[in-house]
Amino acid sequence: MTRQIIIFGGTGYAGGHIAREAVRRGHRVTSYSRSGAPAEPIDGVDYRTGSLTDPAVVDRAAAEADDLVIAVHGADVDGRPLLDVLPSLIDASIAHGTRLSFVGGAASSLVAEGGPRLLDTPEFNEDWKPEATAHAAVLEALRRAPAELDWFYVSPAALFGSYAAGEATGSYRTGGDLLVTQDDGSSEISGADFALAYLDEIEQGNHIRQRFTTGH
Repeated sequence: MTRQIIIFGGTGYAGGHIAREAVRRGHRVTSYSRSGAPAEPIDGVDYRTGSLTDPAVVDRAAAEADDLVIAVHGADVDGRPLLDVLPSLIDASIAHGTRLSFVGGAASSLVAEGGPRLLDTPEFNEDWKPEATAHAAVLEALRRAPAELDWFYVSPAALFGSYAAGEATGSYRTGGDLLVTQDDGSSEISGADFALAYLDEIEQGNHIRQRFTTGH
């Protein structure tokens, strides 16, 4: 079934890969960002200018969408943490019956059953903690959200981003709340394969009101 997917942050690394995969599968895709269309737009994506900090933009997007995808920084959404704009996202999604989903961070993933989180391990880089903590706070808020909210949250592998594009293998694994690692302890996933996992969830709905992790 064709779905209307609206992505906040659709010009970024994760959002762009999700947009490309959604178009490939025949869905209708709209991207909101502060800058509108990127230098190399994806054919089939409707690019619009708008901010998550504007409740009117959020409400209009939720009214039009079947799926509202949030692929933005956790600590800085036009100068505000993502947690600050989460209430308007929740309210609009409930009001319009829209499924709300997030490209999360790896840091809130557990490194073993029962914890700790990757964020809480001694090796975690101090410079990354503000962003990681901000994304983890969004996940905890979603877990406390009203039962009427249909949501999911995807944490990638530890190595994920434009700085480590990785290989597109056409496959992925999921791990519930556990960080997905390989036999040698490494944890990575390409943008293309992360998008496969994300679109499969949009189409199949296997993780209702849950976070799941993904990696190679």
